[in-house]
Amino acid sequence: MNKLVGVSLGDNDSVTYFYPGEYKLKRNVTVIVQTDKGLQFGKVVIPTMELEKKLKQRYNKVIRIASKQDFSQHHSNQKESKEALKTCKKIVKDMNLDMQIMDANFTFDRSQLIFRFLSDGRVDFRELAKELANKYKTRIELRQIGVRDKAKAVGGCGMCGRQLCCSRFSDDFSAVSINMAKNQNIALNPNKINGVCGRLLCCLRYEDEIYKENRRCLPKINTTVDIKGNKGKVIEVDVVNQKYKVELTDGTVITEDGNN
Repeated sequence: MNKLVGVSLGDNDSVTYFYPGEYKLKRNVTVIVQTDKGLQFGKVVIPTMELEKKLKQRYNKVIRIASKQDFSQHHSNQKESKEALKTCKKIVKDMNLDMQIMDANFTFDRSQLIFRFLSDGRVDFRELAKELANKYKTRIELRQIGVRDKAKAVGGCGMCGRQLCCSRFSDDFSAVSINMAKNQNIALNPNKINGVCGRLLCCLRYEDEIYKENRRCLPKINTTVDIKGNKGKVIEVDVVNQKYKVELTDGTVITEDGNN
């Protein structure tokens, strides 16, 4: 099992990898895959690739290439999922539940109907789940998501002008701290360090390790250093270029290389 294929299971560009078996799948081929939630319909975005090393992690399999009947089933599921979304929103309103239903999706084999919702706190949705199960005669999953998950699902462009990382390739939301912005000398202005979701930008963590490594070679601001027998105070640090400025006791400002 040293082959994998990348498949998109939704409307965004998120990629899930599967074992293709004997199929040599090309880009844009539609397939039926096995997932932890049941069978799903997807589209190949990364063709079958041979890996040099043997895979240690187990991957779910591609069951088959989608047929015309599978296409018909998929479109029917999409249509009924939209109706289920409207129905669920109405029931939530009637029950006066503090939750915002984001979307609804049947698995391809209709073994499960998954609703995702936003809420500021915990919600007792047991009666809602019962009513939905009685209506659709399938397993119901109500999954609470955060604002980052919402941004991933909705998509959009970041301040960089490119598609949001979360909807384009990121599959997890690792912790992002304000210290990452401080390490990179970014102004702590919410308009500059927060994404469209209102949380700290995911990309703050991408270069954080490099900044930490570079800072090890540089003195901290306001520390006293000795430059060729002259003492001075560090007044500015350029982490990217690994340089720093020192103001000597006579008022002279010089730039030093942190690599020296």
